[in-house]
Amino acid sequence: MFDVFPVVRQLHELLWYLTEALALPAARPVHAELREALEKTRELTDGSPEELTGLDVAAHRQEINVLLLRTSELARAGTKGRKKNRRGADLMGARLKGADLSGANLRGAYLIAADLTGADLRGADLIGADLRDADLTDADLTGALFLTQPQLNAARGSAGTRLPESVTRPGHWTAQV
Repeated sequence: MFDVFPVVRQLHELLWYLTEALALPAARPVHAELREALEKTRELTDGSPEELTGLDVAAHRQEINVLLLRTSELARAGTKGRKKNRRGADLMGARLKGADLSGANLRGAYLIAADLTGADLRGADLIGADLRDADLTDADLTGALFLTQPQLNAARGSAGTRLPESVTRPGHWTAQV
């Protein structure tokens, strides 16, 4: 059971991302490939414990990542202005108050304890971004791509923080209002 859990957790994370990608109208050109990847990933989750522990999850994630990157590019193409590429950037403790990060590529960025108060993160790709203790007070994350509930739960925010419909406002944020 302990060997199977991390595999199944990763597969379910991929299912989340693929489902979100399929909901993006801008990703229509890759919807067929996304549906195929979703079905394949669903089938993998039904594997026996032996099949799951023998699965090369890293290789499967890489296949899915190619599709998610393409999805991100298609979705962010509609964002006006110059799109920042801060993929994997070390932005720990960065002062980004009021920053225009709309349509930015923030995949895997370290935003630990970053001040994103009032920042515009609409349409930003946040897959794998580390938002621990990031201050999202009054930030706009509507349309943010691949934002997960655990990422939000690790951050700080307020009643004024605007969120995508795919996530819910963490309960601990209300205490900061």
